[in-house]
Amino acid sequence: MTKTKLEINPKAKGLIFDLDGTLADTMPIHYIAWKNAAASYGIDFTPELFQQLAGIPLYPTVEKLNQIFGTQIDPKEMGDIKETEFEKNMHLTPEIKVVTDLVRKYHGIIPMAVGTGGMRRLAFKTLEIIGLQDYFEIVVASEDVQNYKPHPETFLKCAELMGVNPVDCEVFEDGILGMKAAETAGMMVVDVTNYYEVTIGK
Repeated sequence: MTKTKLEINPKAKGLIFDLDGTLADTMPIHYIAWKNAAASYGIDFTPELFQQLAGIPLYPTVEKLNQIFGTQIDPKEMGDIKETEFEKNMHLTPEIKVVTDLVRKYHGIIPMAVGTGGMRRLAFKTLEIIGLQDYFEIVVASEDVQNYKPHPETFLKCAELMGVNPVDCEVFEDGILGMKAAETAGMMVVDVTNYYEVTIGK
């Protein structure tokens, strides 16, 4: 049963949003893109595998697949195939309104940032598609960190750029690795999948 109303914690002095699967319902599109790219290398990319790897940047995802399947796929080659597949359909991305409503409500009232494992260029393109390109001055993407989720660096960098103490930040996430990253950073965390219907692989 999904909850309907998403509220911020009254203690929050800064809000951090993951992008894919949190603000933008890109996950079904990412999943199909990974499935198609992996199939050309003989890998069955299941919904369970997708969930397990959610939040890991593009090329490291291929490195993880190599570890899991004992393959030696070139991360850049497969990653670029996947991104091309994704870009073909990303214009179909809907916003996740229960979360984007919060962004619109608190814009200009509380500092906000996006912390994503995706590439900066695609992050801005996604924000544009869902009409939020003018709502975030701070976007921390995969190119901006040395350590990706579940390491807390992405969210700690967001907090630093917002000028807010990590313990006063509230993170909105859909991925297990992202939630772990927020907890490790000492931040408040909300699992947004409790508030909307997830449709991966259904």
